[in-house]
Amino acid sequence: MKKSFTLSSLALVISTLLYGCGQESSEQTTPVAQQSKQQELTSQDAEVFLTKAEKEFEQLSLEGSQVEWVYSNFITEDTEALSARTNQKITEVGVKYAMEAANYDNVEVTADQRRKLDMLKLSLVMPAPQDPEKSAELARVTSALNGMYGKGTYTDKSGKELSLGELSSIMANSRNYDELLEMWEGWREISPDMKPLYVEQSALGNEGAQGLGYKDLGVMWRSKYDMPADDFAKELDRLWGQIKPLYDDLHCYVRTELGEEYGVDKVPQDKPIPAHLLGNMWAQSWGNIYDLVAPEDADPGYDLTAQLEKNNYDEIKMVKGAEQFFTSLGFDALPETFWTRSLFTKPEDRDVICHASAWDLDDKDDIRIKMCIQKTGEEFGVIHHELGHNFYQRAYKDQPKLYRGSANDGFHEAIGDTIALSVTPKYLKKIGLIDTIPDESKDIGLLLKMALDKVAFIPFGLLVDKWRWGVYSGEITPENYNSAWWELREQYQGIAAPVDRDENAFDPGAKYHIPGGTPYSRYFLAHVQQFEFHKALCEISGNTDPIHRCSIYNSKEAGTALNTVLEMGASQPWQEAYKVLTGKEEMDATAVLDYFSPLQTWLKEKNQGKQCGF
Repeated sequence: MKKSFTLSSLALVISTLLYGCGQESSEQTTPVAQQSKQQELTSQDAEVFLTKAEKEFEQLSLEGSQVEWVYSNFITEDTEALSARTNQKITEVGVKYAMEAANYDNVEVTADQRRKLDMLKLSLVMPAPQDPEKSAELARVTSALNGMYGKGTYTDKSGKELSLGELSSIMANSRNYDELLEMWEGWREISPDMKPLYVEQSALGNEGAQGLGYKDLGVMWRSKYDMPADDFAKELDRLWGQIKPLYDDLHCYVRTELGEEYGVDKVPQDKPIPAHLLGNMWAQSWGNIYDLVAPEDADPGYDLTAQLEKNNYDEIKMVKGAEQFFTSLGFDALPETFWTRSLFTKPEDRDVICHASAWDLDDKDDIRIKMCIQKTGEEFGVIHHELGHNFYQRAYKDQPKLYRGSANDGFHEAIGDTIALSVTPKYLKKIGLIDTIPDESKDIGLLLKMALDKVAFIPFGLLVDKWRWGVYSGEITPENYNSAWWELREQYQGIAAPVDRDENAFDPGAKYHIPGGTPYSRYFLAHVQQFEFHKALCEISGNTDPIHRCSIYNSKEAGTALNTVLEMGASQPWQEAYKVLTGKEEMDATAVLDYFSPLQTWLKEKNQGKQCGF
């Protein structure tokens, strides 16, 4: 996860605070007054406007980053108030410039200017209508939805009040069917009251998008990918079609194993899997049930956590080790300020936000990570991922302000995950953390564990926004919100609600990104792109191992190619960045199949004679 108050990541928090913009009521077409203004504007006006916008964002970015860093590392009422005020200030400026950028929609400008203007306009995630009363109402509704989710708890049958974190822990570790069902149903009690607010938020967001010239909010969200909105939706379907055979094999195997654990009366072998049995509150990733489905003799022969301890790796040495991965590719070492300003361990004297994140405070060299590092093998991989963000941030620092971000919103996570894919046994042996590389017979367990997290997630990453696009287009109406949600879950994931859902339920609202208004397609993209980037870099490095055993460690050729992409930032359409690595301008999910090929062969053998499908 990256954290940076650049325009691309701020959002673009920008959502609803449009009061004070002084705009007229919006229509689906450009207002006459605005049309007249556009006729008077020129490319020279656009340049003056963009220069001013970039300068102001440059100043606000540093201020916002510093305040947010202090808040995350010193959580008090005062720092929370400072963070809120600064966020509001940056949000209002972002709204102002996005609306002004729309004035240039029909003005003849250069290609570079058009790209920057579109980036300003599309930075709005939940655009408010051009009416002060409606924009204030959208702000109120959005705040209320966030509050309802954030304050959500469930009081169990014993009378104990449980937070989402506590509920999630039970979902991950319990193997009691009825207990899991209680937790699953309990969390979804928070969302029915969200439904009328969500209906209102969707209508207001649609009106705001139409005021910016888009048919609806879903079209606006899909328009930020350097291709027509409808083509982007078709592209996601095409990619999913490539991955679906692997997912189907994984689903069939997991359903069989769950049937043996809970009984085929509870897990019928010809129907979707009950959603509460997959180790995750939303059944979006299944890694927590690895112990239930792991193959025999799955132990890879080493315990990375134990090896870190044996080799005297403390938290700093773990980060130094990950830095060495990047310097082996030809990247410069991290600046000294990284080591003096980052947070590596949880302080004993104060509260901090421990969620791992990578920070770019000044768009130059003040890059940091914030982690409460645990000395585990899993955390060693996470550190590599976070430094992937940092090296990306530093690579595009010389781009204009509006281009200091990733090529599309999937790239930043994909780059971090691409680096983590190189933390293989071969790499661990090269840096002296293990003595021998396990033979290929041990690969199945490692691949299955990864597939339960990454392959299992992919259809969920697709359907969340498919549901929202249907809501925004009017295809899914309020009375069908819940039924349409579960139709998509069954269609794409082969997962069903474990009990009949009341017609007034609003199960989509039990997933943060729905009430939070956060687009989700980026996560689908990242889960596809990381494997294609990994495969391409392995080929550039001259790797001869199977792709899942490849590490690009110590390959200057791979590092050069990677740096070329990172330096581009958002200055070019993402297709151009893709072409640098892969030689093609379109994504290809067959890289996912290549990576998991040994596992898919194994799954097919295990599924012989089974009734697969859902």
